[in-house]
Amino acid sequence: MAKYAVIRLQGRQYKVSEGDEILVDKMLDLTAQAEVLLFSDEGKVKVGKPTLADVKVKVKVLTEMEKGEKIEVYKFKAKSRYRKHIGFRPQYTKLLVEKIA
Repeated sequence: MAKYAVIRLQGRQYKVSEGDEILVDKMLDLTAQAEVLLFSDEGKVKVGKPTLADVKVKVKVLTEMEKGEKIEVYKFKAKSRYRKHIGFRPQYTKLLVEKIA
């Protein structure tokens, strides 16, 4: 069993280990800290109520803005000549989990 934690960033939860790179929604506040909800080390599990104050997860910003895959939306209504095409690329921030302590 490896060491991992479940963290909350910007209202979303992520399962992370040391050395992981994760994509989160574009962060406006790059100094935001991750709240640790669960910590597991060699099978010993600590669950927060709601968070763990004694466990810290150190993250480093690799890229401030990275674009994701293009999402294409098509709208169509039969027999009325209505066709619409919208494209969208979500923006992410890439983070590196340096240390879980």
